[in-house]
Amino acid sequence: GKLNPEERINDLGRALVQQPFTISRVGTVAGCRVLAGTIERNCRIRVNRDGRGIGDYPLDSLRREKDDVKEAREGFECGMKLSGFNDLKEGDILEAYKIEEFARSL
Repeated sequence: GKLNPEERINDLGRALVQQPFTISRVGTVAGCRVLAGTIERNCRIRVNRDGRGIGDYPLDSLRREKDDVKEAREGFECGMKLSGFNDLKEGDILEAYKIEEFARSL
């Protein structure tokens, strides 16, 4: 029980930013279409622009038509707000993933 837990990255899905919206007091919200997999609420997001990784941020909120949702599935549109990142542009690819920790054994 003294070994540090092993971390595994579990890829969840990808989304395309169709249109970013700037909202006062909130920041930039990305209007997205989910291309593959699902986007879940408590995941992390990798931002890719022009084939290069820009950053890695936690997902702050996930909405579908003004309602908070737990996940957005493939083919649906959703709104995403990233914590600490407001420079989203049309055409960015957002990759969702979770880091799972497993107890190590000898």
